[in-house]
Amino acid sequence: MKTALIFPGQGSQFVGMGRDFYEKYYVSRSIYDNLDDVIERDLSKSIFFGEDKDLLETQNSQPSIMATSIAIHKALVYEKLLVDGTYSCVAGHSLGEYSALVVNDSLKFEDSVKLLKVRSKAMQDSMPIGSGGMIALIGCKETIIKNTIESAKNHGQIFVANDNAPGQIVLSGEIGAINYIVENSKSLNIKRAIRLPVSAPFHCKLIDSAAKVMSEEIVNYNFKPFNVPLYSNVTAEACSEKEISKLLIDQITSKVKWREIAENMVRDGVINFIEIGPGNVLTNLIKRISKNVNALSISKLEDLEKLDSIIL
Repeated sequence: MKTALIFPGQGSQFVGMGRDFYEKYYVSRSIYDNLDDVIERDLSKSIFFGEDKDLLETQNSQPSIMATSIAIHKALVYEKLLVDGTYSCVAGHSLGEYSALVVNDSLKFEDSVKLLKVRSKAMQDSMPIGSGGMIALIGCKETIIKNTIESAKNHGQIFVANDNAPGQIVLSGEIGAINYIVENSKSLNIKRAIRLPVSAPFHCKLIDSAAKVMSEEIVNYNFKPFNVPLYSNVTAEACSEKEISKLLIDQITSKVKWREIAENMVRDGVINFIEIGPGNVLTNLIKRISKNVNALSISKLEDLEKLDSIIL
């Protein structure tokens, strides 16, 4: 019975995330202290006591979510709820891939913070704030999505950014196209259209400049061999440490193939999915993708009890 550890991406952040782990576990507290040291500002204060608008900024949300995921993972290991051999593979949604790399002992936590500092700034700087965004289309058939994209193109560039689950596609593009979809969702036969709490149009060619910045930065880092297979956002298949640098660059402008990742994990024998980090977005997506697996999220202290419900 195989278990996968999965890690959330941008949009899952909330003020106060991880604070309960910070207060109870010294191993979690050390992660946030380390985050502040490496990023050279008191980001943990914003995480625990700031405002939503502060965490919404890409340069804050990306390292904050990654650090929270690692802080929670450290607590699970400390409590011996997760030990070597209890899980078979890992994956992360977009920036969650950096969390997966840290847990997989391929990338040091400090190096992950440094890379995300560069990545988040490059992604934010790629377009002026307010000029682009992302929108989730819920309950739409493929024909409706195609028609929506075709209609919205008259108002700005728009692309499929995330294939998250059956009936959930995320589009990324210029704000004119995003606004058009929101304002005309009913006539476009869209069941639900939800703006995402992000500040730039991720995973499309509009932020190609960010990929170029990362290609120059990532050569300064070495990735160690993985402990367990890591499934890539770009290919939806297990990759190796030799490929990951290029895949992390490509990931910035490529579609996130989350549905395919989950389907491929199930194909490869995964039965249990444990989401580690703020929120439960990925857990809900997994439940939409397959009815024959167990999926749970570890986001708060009380969630630790959930692990009693599955056999690792």
